[in-house]
Amino acid sequence: MKDNIFRVIMLWLFSIIVFSCSNEEEVEPSLEVSPITIQGTWKLAELNNSALPEDFYVYITFDREGKYTMYQKHDSMYPRRITGSYVIEKDYFLGYIISGQYDYGNGDWNNEYVVTDLFQSGSMVWTVKDGDEVTKYVRCDAVPQEIIDEAKVSEE
Repeated sequence: MKDNIFRVIMLWLFSIIVFSCSNEEEVEPSLEVSPITIQGTWKLAELNNSALPEDFYVYITFDREGKYTMYQKHDSMYPRRITGSYVIEKDYFLGYIISGQYDYGNGDWNNEYVVTDLFQSGSMVWTVKDGDEVTKYVRCDAVPQEIIDEAKVSEE
């Protein structure tokens, strides 16, 4: 009888050790990239796996109809508000590719981007299709009002 109790206790301890020591983390599944899943406002959080320089920002708001509004301050000393349209295509080898045009006949975006790791938790990664620049965007509620106001002043 004592032998059976000992075996049961040992089996119970063994199963606790085996099942509690699992170090597998749940991996969040990546979403399909579409105008519906990227709709909303995104903030550039990282550039080539590094934090952004001070006073450097990009906010982009996508709608479901293929239009965007971008607020940026990275290639000039003044903030800018830019609008245009975007397209998402699925490439058999690369996955989802986003490209766009600027309004008012200002041409196409300089690059096309492969979009990966679009997570429900609120982040996505863009990699230049024919380059090596990698950017990470995080979802946010809205473009901060002070940035919108600052861009309006610089447009006047």
